[in-house]
Order: sequence, then C-alpha cells, then structure tokens
Amino acid sequence: MTATPSQPYRPSVPYAHRRAIGDTLALLALPLLAAPALAVAFAGGGTRRWFGGRSENQRAQAQAAKDAAAAAFYELDTAQRDLRISIETIMAVDDTPAARRAVSDFEALGRRIDEASHHYIDAVDAHDLDRDDLESSVAAQARTELARAKDELTDVKRELDRFGEGLAPLLGKAETQLARLAPAVERARQGLLAASNALDAVRETGLRADDLAARLAVLAPELTKLNEGAGRHGVPQTVERAERVAREAAAVRAEAERLPEKAAEIDHRLVSLRTRAQALTTRAGQVEPVLSELRRRFVAACWQDLQHVPDQAGENVRQAEQKLKEAQVARDEQRWPDATSLLTTVRALLNTTDESVSAARDRLQRLNAVQKDPQQEIDRTRFAIRDGQRLAMTGRTTPDPRHARPLDESVARLERAVGALEGRHPDYWHFLTETDAVRQTVARVVAQIREERGGGH
Repeated sequence: MTATPSQPYRPSVPYAHRRAIGDTLALLALPLLAAPALAVAFAGGGTRRWFGGRSENQRAQAQAAKDAAAAAFYELDTAQRDLRISIETIMAVDDTPAARRAVSDFEALGRRIDEASHHYIDAVDAHDLDRDDLESSVAAQARTELARAKDELTDVKRELDRFGEGLAPLLGKAETQLARLAPAVERARQGLLAASNALDAVRETGLRADDLAARLAVLAPELTKLNEGAGRHGVPQTVERAERVAREAAAVRAEAERLPEKAAEIDHRLVSLRTRAQALTTRAGQVEPVLSELRRRFVAACWQDLQHVPDQAGENVRQAEQKLKEAQVARDEQRWPDATSLLTTVRALLNTTDESVSAARDRLQRLNAVQKDPQQEIDRTRFAIRDGQRLAMTGRTTPDPRHARPLDESVARLERAVGALEGRHPDYWHFLTETDAVRQTVARVVAQIREERGGGH
C-alpha cells in the first residue's frame, strides 16, 4: 500500500482477503432483525458443527477482533484516499519547500500504512476462524494478534489524521489558487474577445489602429498557453498569465474605444495651436515698439535683458509652425503618439513665446507705474515688513534672532533701494526687483514663524 502522489491508493490485499473483509463489513451492516434468520440458517442447513462452552466463546471473541480490525483497515484506507486528493491538490499548485516536505512526509506515512496493513493481512491469513476444529488456544491467539493489528491500524490512522490537520494552511492556499484558475482564464478569454471586437469597431470608422492591433497580436501566444491548460504550465503560472492577459487586453480595449475621441482631440488641438501661433506672430511684432519706448525713457538696466525677445519670439513661432506641420502629417498617418508628442512641443514653444512677449509689455507697465508714483511700491513693501515684525513680537518681549535679523536686513535693503531713486537717472527696474526680493524674504520669515508656532501647539 505504498503512497505515491502520482497514482491512487490500491491496498495490496489479495482478492480472497478483500472478499472476506467485504463480507464481514456487509454482515456488520445488516439490520439487527436479520440476526435470528442468520442463526436459523446456520443451525438448519450448514455443515459446520457448533460446540458450546469456552471454545465457542473464544471463537466469537476472535471473530469480533477480526471484524474490528477490518473496520479499522477500511477507515485507514478511506482516510488515506481522501488525504491523497489533498496532497495532489497541493502538488498541482505549490512547489515551495513546505509543499515538497508535505509530499515527502505523506510518502513516509504511506510506508508506515503499508507496514501496518501487512501486519493486519498476516494476522488474517494466519488463522481460519471458520474451522470446525478450531481450538480455544488458537482462537485466543488469533484474537490477540488481530487486536494488535487493529491497534496498529488505529494508531497509524491517528497519525494520518494529525498529518491531515497540519496540511490545512497549504491546502487552503492551494484550493484558493485553484478556485481562481477557471475564472481567471475565462476573464482573459473574454477580455481578448472584447478587445478584438473594439478594434474591429474602430476600424469600421476608418481608423487603422495598427499599434493596438500589434499589441493584441502579441497576446495570441499567451492565449495558446492558456488553452494548453494548467496541467502543462502550472496553476500559479497559468493564473498569473491569465491575469496579465486580461489586464493588457483591457488596456487595448480601452484605448481602442477612446481612439475616435483621441483623434477628434488631436484635430481640435491642431486648429487651436495653429490659431495661437498666428496670434503670437502678431504679438511678437509689437515687442519692438515696446522696446523702443523702454530705450527712450529708461536706463539700459531696465531693458537690456529684453533685447533678445523679438528675435527669439520669431524663431519660436517658426519652430512651432514647423512642428504643427509635422504633427498634421503624423495625424494623417494615424501615428497618434508622434502627433501627441509634437503637439506637446508646439505648446511648450508657444508658452515660452507668450511669456517673453508678455514680459516686455508688463515691464513697460510696471516701470510707468513706479516712475509716476514710487511711494505706492514703498508703502506696500513697508507694510509687509511691519506685518512680519508684529508677528515676530507676538507673545514675546524680544524677537527671536532668527526672525529679527532678516527682518532688520529687509528694512535696510528697502531704504537703500529708496535712496537709489534720488539720482538723476534712477534704475526703476532695480528698485522693483529689490522691493520684490524684500517682500519674498519677509514672506519666508512669516511662514517660518507660523510653522514653528503651529508645530508647538
């Protein structure tokens, strides 16, 4: 009765003994009402002689021991068969050291079961309890040997039960994995079918979607492996493959369904960016008059960094228009990633141009305002400093040096900037950049104070 996971258990019991065991179990299963009939049958027509007294008592006890051993043998056989199914389930899914150890332990238990089974069979073979001349001593010996065999079978059954209880975690994991197998494979198949249908629907609108078709074609070998089954490729590998195929098929389907919308979006962006490029061409042409006024009214430091704007704006617009043409070709050829990338480049070029063109006009507006009334900028900056100083003193008799020092430096920096305006040709742009810098310093100090006090609470 060697336990090997590759084949179902077949007890190595001769046919005559299996028949005897079956007959015994069948008699045990008869209703109690059948007992008188059996007694009559034995008494009336049988050839066996019945002796009373001690001999028949010993025979009955031996037969009872034989029946109990047969029942123990049957229970052990049934338990081993059931446990073999669990082991085969684990083997189909799990190849971890723990699983391999469980298989090895089951094989060792199989050898122990074989040994106990052979002891039982030898005890049954050694004594014919149906002999007419069965002696009392022989019956007693048979009873002892059969009882010993039954106890050994029961002990092995107990070991087998404990082993089965220890398999629960591995078995639970394996059954969970197996339960995922069929649904995962079916989801993968349905996902591929849905992706293929979505691709066909898109093509009917005139969109080729060649890249999506190529991605779907890559999944064909994976579907072949899924169809070959987990028996060939392993349950964990098949589940992982099915889930990956389902994800990739779902992605292809989603992109295919969105493709008409994507094409329309690219068409819209082409028109929008082309219009914006034309508008920036007009605006870039207006930068030179702005620079001319800056040169005429303000010192060089106020406009030198803007000298490159007209040429750079014109170059950026030319590059944007060239990229727009390339994007149109990519869209016509349905190279969607290329078209999207080119349009992103166009947008970046136009954003840069817009900022530089706007910077020139904004510079002139700010210089005009500060030239007309610098006090407004001064008051705004002083207010920010005083606000920072009040916050630094809140709840304190003396400010923290980490806060007081940059605030004091900001006061001095503002005063120097105001003093620079008293010259004949003041650098208003320097004044504006200095006041901006002072307000940024004060803002950092205020943020630091609030963060520290917030953390303290």
